[in-house]
Amino acid sequence: MSLCLFAALSVSAQSGQGGISVDMLNTIRQQQTTTAADRALRNAIAANAIDNLAQNYLNAGEVDDHFSVETKKQSITDQKSSGRCWMFSGLNVLRANFAKRTDSLRVEFSQDYLFFWDQLEKSNLFLQGVIDTALKPMDDQRVQFFFKNPLSDGGTFCGVADLTAKYGLVPKAVMPETFSADNTSKMSRLIDSKLREFGLELRDMVAQGRKAADIEKRKTEMLGVIYHMLVLTLGEPPTQFTYAFRGQSGETVGQPRQFTPQSFYAEVVGQPLNGTFIMVMNDPRRPYHKTYEVEYDRHTYDGHNWKYLNLPMDEIEQLAIASLKDGRKLYSSYDVGKFLDRKRGLCDLKNFDYESLFGTTFSMNKAQRIATFDSGSTHAMTLTAVDLDAEGKPLKWKVENSWGASYGQEGCLIMTAEWFREFMFRLVVDKQYVPQNLLRLSEQTPVMVMPEDPLFVADE
Repeated sequence: MSLCLFAALSVSAQSGQGGISVDMLNTIRQQQTTTAADRALRNAIAANAIDNLAQNYLNAGEVDDHFSVETKKQSITDQKSSGRCWMFSGLNVLRANFAKRTDSLRVEFSQDYLFFWDQLEKSNLFLQGVIDTALKPMDDQRVQFFFKNPLSDGGTFCGVADLTAKYGLVPKAVMPETFSADNTSKMSRLIDSKLREFGLELRDMVAQGRKAADIEKRKTEMLGVIYHMLVLTLGEPPTQFTYAFRGQSGETVGQPRQFTPQSFYAEVVGQPLNGTFIMVMNDPRRPYHKTYEVEYDRHTYDGHNWKYLNLPMDEIEQLAIASLKDGRKLYSSYDVGKFLDRKRGLCDLKNFDYESLFGTTFSMNKAQRIATFDSGSTHAMTLTAVDLDAEGKPLKWKVENSWGASYGQEGCLIMTAEWFREFMFRLVVDKQYVPQNLLRLSEQTPVMVMPEDPLFVADE
């Protein structure tokens, strides 16, 4: 009771500029309406989920699942309680490419294997970044960038390219998922804490003027501790294994063979991915047809920063259509939570009428939503199909998701063309489907942008 009285006195005593004064509060209260409809809405919203009440009944019919251009179906994966969507989508593209090239064989890669190396490499990226910035104060923006998020399980296709080229691939049967791979939060928090502790020690070593060789030796010891934690949680990556490929019906094809992760990568992927693709993005805040690079946005210290060509949506759509028509799936990313009907697996701007429910408008455009952190790329999925009208314009799109086969449309999501334009952000396209003029633009000296930008959060 005394706390409530104190709060009331605080409101009445507010007199400074910029606060909520008594007069302002009275004005706000006078703006409220108390009709029977208002009371009914309050009662309904108090007892129900907002999306259930805002669902547009006129748009709740059967989902049209016909697609004029569709790639071959493959098994649906499940990232479970982890932020590895970027890895699942990237590996889905690679196994689809393998199946298309062989026309008979299929394989599912071990996400656990690549995740192990991703976490070790990101740990090194943090430790080396701390060393590189050790003479800056702790409140420096770049120092804080490293210490705020030492490790994450998010990422982009650039990570798939760098990690597979360096460490190869193994089949899922050789290194299956563990509990910590499926549920990354606790493992990540513990490693984060240990890395921050190590980071402070490295800063002290630099401040003391210790030799570079001593610092490198200590960093290696620290990475040994992280490696051990990863082995306990994810298992130890194999250096060689025996494997027999399987056909589309699951039958064994040929005799089992000996592989290393690198020789298996050469068998199923062939050449390094870097140099074979470009990443395009739709960021209406920035000039189109310019190339940008995100500083420190890479998975390995010696790898490639995330670089992209900014394009309007109609040009991105044409790149996607060209690839899909040739049977090639694509890595893509979205703000997937916006206007998503989870039960039907449908992304449609008409799914929910929040404006009528709350009696107001939500009128920001795509550029404004990005600039204010209201929207951004949150989830990577594998683009698999498009439905075109008689003039070749997209009506809707389809993606393979990594939330299990029982989610949405048998593990897939369907997106209307309007939703796709508002909430699609990134696309990775093989260079063979990119016109020469865009390839030349992608080779421009990139404009460097900061990783704190609202659009450059890693896909999860």
